Amino acid sequence: MASTPLPASPAASSGRLPVALYALTAGSFGIGCAEFVIMGLLLQVAADLQVSIAAAGMLVSGYALGVFAGAPILTLLTRRMPRKAVLLALMGIYTVGNIACALAPDYTTLMIARVVTSLTHGTFFGVGAVVATGLVPAERKASAISIMFSGLTLATLLGMPAGAWLGLHLGWRSTFWAMALVGVVSLAVIALLVPRSRDTSEPAPLREELATIARPQVLLGLLMTMLGFAGVFVVITYVQPLLTSLTGFSDAAVSPILLVFGAGMVVGNLLGGRLADRRATPALLGTLFALAAVLALMSFVLHSQVLMVAFVGLLGIAAFATVSPLQLRVLGFAEGAGQNLASSFNIAAFNLGNATGAWLGGMVIERGPGLAAVTWVAALVTVAGLLVALWSVRIERRGARTEALPRDCAAEAA
Repeated sequence: MASTPLPASPAASSGRLPVALYALTAGSFGIGCAEFVIMGLLLQVAADLQVSIAAAGMLVSGYALGVFAGAPILTLLTRRMPRKAVLLALMGIYTVGNIACALAPDYTTLMIARVVTSLTHGTFFGVGAVVATGLVPAERKASAISIMFSGLTLATLLGMPAGAWLGLHLGWRSTFWAMALVGVVSLAVIALLVPRSRDTSEPAPLREELATIARPQVLLGLLMTMLGFAGVFVVITYVQPLLTSLTGFSDAAVSPILLVFGAGMVVGNLLGGRLADRRATPALLGTLFALAAVLALMSFVLHSQVLMVAFVGLLGIAAFATVSPLQLRVLGFAEGAGQNLASSFNIAAFNLGNATGAWLGGMVIERGPGLAAVTWVAALVTVAGLLVALWSVRIERRGARTEALPRDCAAEAA
């Protein structure tokens, strides 16, 4: 994009974060609602459109695959546009897409509308993350990312249970009308509060941007992102049937329990940002380990209502504590020409994980050991992401030692 980062504002330098960050949060809240709200509507959509629960779950996969495809494509197509204009255009597409979802007469049309809506997701978060880090000093970049992504966590805390409540009482279409309204409000807030970036330079050549994505550490970062969130979505996609069929909750209880998950996401998102600002690599490894542990232990509490509610909250904390460390690692290794594209690719990797997890969970339910097995399968997937992270860190440290050897030899010669 033909934009240079804005200098950190005086407010950010003095300890206060710039108001533009919260405008980005509003946009991420709107887009996050579109991603997560369907999980509280699976039973209603399946019944109304006469499809199976697993087929309804594919609406999560369809959205996520749209993000995976749309993130790099739209980022490349808009690379010469000012970042604020890109964000506004994406929110406009989001709003139209949700109106189409609300009007969808059948499953196929709903899937197409979901995919159209999803095309905006990756580029919004990718460009938004770069804008957010350009508004603050270097030592607060992870916190800036976590503030922007807190809109995503609020979408789960407020949007997902509110959408489930609307779907239960007014029909699932009312939820999509509500999200269209959220899109209009977010569009206005971004237009008013996000500053225009200065268009003083040409974007880097496309070859350089693509070369950044091909860096081994960037690719490993994308892989650990995908595997980490695949584990989350093996479980969270099917949280409604888990809670009602196995734990014994009523349909009406799902919405309040989703509030617990959303509250956990808010806590985890802010915690992950703080930890990554202090020590990025330990934060990355520690949060992935915690996520795998929570998923594994959840397998033992599926039939306990009290413990299941507690673990839904812990899952929210553990899942979103990984977001800032994962995003910051990719941005760190993509420093330079391809940072916008790498940021969008990492959002695409999150959503490829979402799609893979939703698909894998459906396979476990319909063709595997069944609904009760999704938690331990999710844990295994997340462990794979942790192993990739350990490998990446080992390569990084080995490279640092190799670079230090010539300097040591030169010092001895002197």
